[in-house]
Amino acid sequence: MADALGARTGCSFVLISDPTELTAEKLASINPKFIFIPHWSHRIKPDIYEKFECVIFHMTDLPFGRGGSPLQNLIACGIYETKISALRCVEEMDAGPIYLKKSLCLHGSAEEIFLRASDIIGDMIVEILEKLPEPMPQEGLPTVFKRRRPEEGDLSVVQTLEQAFDLIRMLDAEGYPSAFIQVGPFKIEFTRASRKTDQVVAEVRISIAGNTKERDKQ
Repeated sequence: MADALGARTGCSFVLISDPTELTAEKLASINPKFIFIPHWSHRIKPDIYEKFECVIFHMTDLPFGRGGSPLQNLIACGIYETKISALRCVEEMDAGPIYLKKSLCLHGSAEEIFLRASDIIGDMIVEILEKLPEPMPQEGLPTVFKRRRPEEGDLSVVQTLEQAFDLIRMLDAEGYPSAFIQVGPFKIEFTRASRKTDQVVAEVRISIAGNTKERDKQ
C-alpha cells in the first residue's frame, strides 16, 4: 500500500509493520506529517499520539462498535453493511474525532473483506492528504465490542445454516483461527465456505486436537 500511495500522492511513505519499531524515537527521525494506521491491533503509546497526528481506521460506523474484532462482531450481529471510520488516536480506545467515513460491504470471506477495505482505506488516505478535513467529535451513544476469542469459532454452538456460513467466512483470513468443531480426538476446521439453498459447502482440514497451532489474533 505504501508504494501505491506514494505513486498516487507524490508523498513519501514509510511502512512500519513490526510493533516494536513503532517508537517515538524512530518516528522523530522520520518526522511524519501523519501516521496512518490501517490494520493494527496494538495500543498506540501516548508519547506517539500526543506528538504526532495518528489516524486510525476502524471498521464500524463509530461510535457504534468501538473495541476489538469489529468485522467478526458486526457479522455475528447480522450486520452486512458498515462504515470505515478514520479517526484521530486519543487515550480512550476508538473514541477520537472523525476525519471521514466510507461505506464497506461485509459480504464474502474475511480475506475478501480486508482486501476491499484496504482499497477503500487507500482512497481515504488520499482524500485526507488532499482535503485535510478537520476531525469532528463522534455523535451518539457509543457501543463497545469485546475482542473475540478463538473458542468462539466453535461451530457446534450455532443453530442455522446462515450462522454456520457467517462463522466460517468471518474467520477465513490469514492470521485468524478458523471455525471448527471437535469430534473425539480430532479438530475439524472449515474455510472457503459457499452458501447453497439448503446447505453450506466448505473446505475441511482435520488435525489431532491439541496439536493444532492456535492463532490468538482475531
